Amino acid sequence: MSRYYLAIDAGTGSGRAVLFDDDGRQVAASQAEWWHKSDPRFPGSMDFDIAGNWALIGACVKAAIAEAGISPDAIAAVSATSMREAIVAYDRAGKAIWACANVDSRAVDQVRRLQKERPELERALYGASGQTFALGALPRLLWIKENLPELHARIAHVSMISDWVLAELSGVIASDPSNGGTTGLLSLTTRDWLRGELEKTGLSSAILPQIHEPGTVIGAVTDAAAEATGLRAGTPVVMGGGDCQIGTAGLGVVAVGECAVFGGTFWQQIVNVGQEIVDPGMNLRLNPHVVPGINQAEAISFFVGAAMRWFRDAFGQEEMARAAETGADAYALLEEQSKAVPPGAHGIIPILSDVMRYGRWYHAAPSLLNLSIDAQKAGKPAIFRALQENAAIVAARNLDAIFTLSGRRPERIVFAAGAAKSPHWAQMLATVTGLPVVTPRVKEATAMGCAAAAAIGAGRFADFSEAASAWVRWDARFEPEPHLKGLYDEAGERWAAAYRAQIELVDRGITTSMWKAPGL
Repeated sequence: MSRYYLAIDAGTGSGRAVLFDDDGRQVAASQAEWWHKSDPRFPGSMDFDIAGNWALIGACVKAAIAEAGISPDAIAAVSATSMREAIVAYDRAGKAIWACANVDSRAVDQVRRLQKERPELERALYGASGQTFALGALPRLLWIKENLPELHARIAHVSMISDWVLAELSGVIASDPSNGGTTGLLSLTTRDWLRGELEKTGLSSAILPQIHEPGTVIGAVTDAAAEATGLRAGTPVVMGGGDCQIGTAGLGVVAVGECAVFGGTFWQQIVNVGQEIVDPGMNLRLNPHVVPGINQAEAISFFVGAAMRWFRDAFGQEEMARAAETGADAYALLEEQSKAVPPGAHGIIPILSDVMRYGRWYHAAPSLLNLSIDAQKAGKPAIFRALQENAAIVAARNLDAIFTLSGRRPERIVFAAGAAKSPHWAQMLATVTGLPVVTPRVKEATAMGCAAAAAIGAGRFADFSEAASAWVRWDARFEPEPHLKGLYDEAGERWAAAYRAQIELVDRGITTSMWKAPGL
């Protein structure tokens, strides 16, 4: 009988259930969109709907099994991945009683107070964990203690969202280094909790769960979970990991020095590094990989995909109408027009995401500079190309910062997620970075990496390296165009100078930052 592996992905905007077969082929998938409601009492809050979202996940699993046309008995194991930073609190009976999404920013006051009163604590925790207070669990837990004391008194455990999925499936509350590491409370070297750190702020480390490595069986599907999901009771439940780290494993980025760029709503630039790497400037984020013994230096470009969507929705009504009539993709129609625009996009300078400065993380106001009143030089095609080029320029600068820190450059960049569907953009990334770019056949790698974890737990593979060798297949390779490298380097210098001026306008209160980390 053929065996299948189920990946459950609890993302920022949706939950998904994806089934893969023994050869790493996706055979079925079901997705349900969700969003996170703000509690009107608490500015910046984004609650995660535990009951509602579990029901959606259960429905997705049932739908994926039905689409695949298989018996639940054929599913050898299930694992989960999720958005990072989001946390769940449980009571002494193991019931989830509170959760927030990764976009939750309610703990602004706690971040500011900690940074003012305990600046040495943030730097020490960053040195040990690779995380700052901005998205960490410590300020959020302080917020609960100070604003919801009755809830705080009931908390016996905390975990990440992917861990919560596994807890709902198996009844076992545990965590893994890759997602647990985004709390800012886990060591980059020991891959275990920094016990005692919570006590420095009056909290208790007793709430931190046991750590298991990704690919480890932690339990089995319970009768209640079987009824909710359609899975067979007793199906092995396997530890997964954070979406970004497990996604790179799904791309075969499993050795030190290897590099990936995820081109989604945000663009993430990731390089595998040794555990000895630290960043004295606190500019980059350092995370434990799902592969033991390896960390990842990560930089994030904000709202790249969101900016493309804004441009499509604001200016691409004609292309959207044509797409609706013909079944084409509106982005592809806009891009096709932009190919006639010369490299450099007539000097247009988009101001969106800055390069990563994790210790003081904020951005200028979104804007387009150096526009011409010549419609041929500042029309839809030119602006669309400028937005694409700018994404590649910021990614290249983020990657250069990581390469400088690690002291090595990779042989290539693996480009995945939505933007990697565009060969034009992949070629642009290769030319701007000066590195070959490869794209995988499976562009959405997070689910594949999660399925690989399930397959490891089921005994199909020994580790993520073996899984990558068996499952990862390449779609295309793009070589840099040396004659254009100087043009893009010069465009990058102009962008950096313009961005500094735009940041100054934010600092003076003249314009509004696109995004600021909590506490700034």
